Amino acid sequence: MTYDLLLSGGEPFDVAVTNGVIAAVGTNLPRHARTIVDVGGKLVTPGLIDMHTHSGPGYWGISPDAVAWYTGVTTWVDAGSAGAYTLADLTTKVRDVRVPALLNISAVGLSGRTGEGRDLDNCDVELAVDTVQAHREVIRGVKVRVDRDTVGDNGVEPLRRALAVGERCKVPVMVHIGTTPPRLDDVLDLLRPGDIVTHCSSGIAEPLGPAVKAAFAREVRFDIGHGSGGFAFDVLERQLDAGIIPDTVSTDLHCRSLHGPVFDLPTTMAKMLAVGMALPDVLAMATTRPAEILGLPGGTLTPGSPADLAVFDVRHEEHEVVDSHRQVRRAPMRLVNTATYVAGRLLRPRLPDPPAPWVPLTGAQRAALDRREQDLREMLAAPLVGVDGLAEQFPRTTEGDL
Repeated sequence: MTYDLLLSGGEPFDVAVTNGVIAAVGTNLPRHARTIVDVGGKLVTPGLIDMHTHSGPGYWGISPDAVAWYTGVTTWVDAGSAGAYTLADLTTKVRDVRVPALLNISAVGLSGRTGEGRDLDNCDVELAVDTVQAHREVIRGVKVRVDRDTVGDNGVEPLRRALAVGERCKVPVMVHIGTTPPRLDDVLDLLRPGDIVTHCSSGIAEPLGPAVKAAFAREVRFDIGHGSGGFAFDVLERQLDAGIIPDTVSTDLHCRSLHGPVFDLPTTMAKMLAVGMALPDVLAMATTRPAEILGLPGGTLTPGSPADLAVFDVRHEEHEVVDSHRQVRRAPMRLVNTATYVAGRLLRPRLPDPPAPWVPLTGAQRAALDRREQDLREMLAAPLVGVDGLAEQFPRTTEGDL
């Protein structure tokens, strides 16, 4: 047969695509394809799945299309930006990438910086159940933020309501942890097997208390959820020493973490490598595991799966990486994305969106953004140089620009 697309010569094998799905994998596949791309010496992976992002609407949202094409992230799980009142603002947007959602238990979603759980009238169980049932193709779970600023005097009641929705709709609940009260133990003790605690290695919360160990033992899922303040190297290192290994790596990418300290998912994955995790395990944390936890398509190179693919240049270059608290570690390699495909379609470069006016940026960050926009405009005006060079020509903000 003639394939639509053949990625040839990559590791671990060739990948052939027909009608938007993976048609075949193997070494030395027949070169019968309408488009053949030589990816010799590069790593071919399933499109990355970022299990905690914010694609809008509201205060925190960013455009995934302007980031996806140079990072390999083909599925952006929107973690609670939208509630029942605002879901249409998320679902009616046409994206280059897949954007499944975790419905915020608060019907107003993340329309503001915080506080969505202070008015329990907005945490309407019946409304949330109806919304999940009506949008099963999009909604894969429920999200709730439980920290002092978000819930005020309501304690864990918003979480109890989210869990009631999860139980009735048979979907997991993702809970954001942060500043107390309520106590972390009171939050974790309520979670069921299969529920997700994000910011699991936060420097804010006690990382190794009995409630943490008990939650991990009963298969509550632990998600990195880096964000602006949700990840600390020393906390993760102590957890790993105790045998508490996160299930998934995600960015919590939003308007205030995009330009540092998070930047993107490959950079966050490099931070996992910096604490000693092996590359195959880190790749699973961003592909197969989030797909299994949320019941998402993709995350694998198995024939019949969606042809969501990422091509990486694995550079064995030690470099510094930074957590949310400016702790520094050294990663042993860089994962540089050189091409990203969704359903077999190559994602083309997109100009970055301007930062929202409420996003605080340093002078160095603003200068770096201006430079990369100018460089990208010049690149787009020039003749296309080929798939392999697209992402590498696009300078990004880095830890040095913080």
